Amino acid sequence: MYAIVRSGGRQEKVVVGDVITLDRVDATPGDTVVLPTLLLVDGDKVTSDSKALAGITVTGEVVSHGKGQKIEILRYKNKTGYRRRQGHRSALTDVQIVQIGSTKIADKDKLAAPVAKKAAKKAVAKKAAPKPEVAEVVAEATDAPVAKKAPAKKAPAKKATDAPVAKKAPAKKAAPKKTEE
Repeated sequence: MYAIVRSGGRQEKVVVGDVITLDRVDATPGDTVVLPTLLLVDGDKVTSDSKALAGITVTGEVVSHGKGQKIEILRYKNKTGYRRRQGHRSALTDVQIVQIGSTKIADKDKLAAPVAKKAAKKAVAKKAAPKPEVAEVVAEATDAPVAKKAPAKKAPAKKATDAPVAKKAPAKKAAPKKTEE
């Protein structure tokens, strides 16, 4: 069984358990969303009558919010020096289809919100690696012998030589002007 639903000016083919990406839906992760049904296909039976579809609901659960890929917009007019560059990332929502009509998804097949998973991973990582206390770090630093640095070597000074300094060649004189007599 699948259904064609309308969302954000587009039509999507959905099956129970699918995760679809829609334009931003004003709901928090975990909330349910009802999508308007345009067509229902159940085996060989196809339902497109609006009166029959009014009683059939497609329910989805919001999984997460995010942004789409960046779209670059360039405007250019030849020989006028007109250039405009703009970028845009669409706000999107991932929705998992939970129910079509009377057909429901099993609880084990539901996706947990990725936001909750990320927060749990961060909490586990913080608990696993405790930070050492400052007093322990200072005690370890004082116990170790301190190696002295060797003094830096200086570059030898340049010696003045008595070599003759090269002279510049004298500038050429301009040729005398000829006068007509």
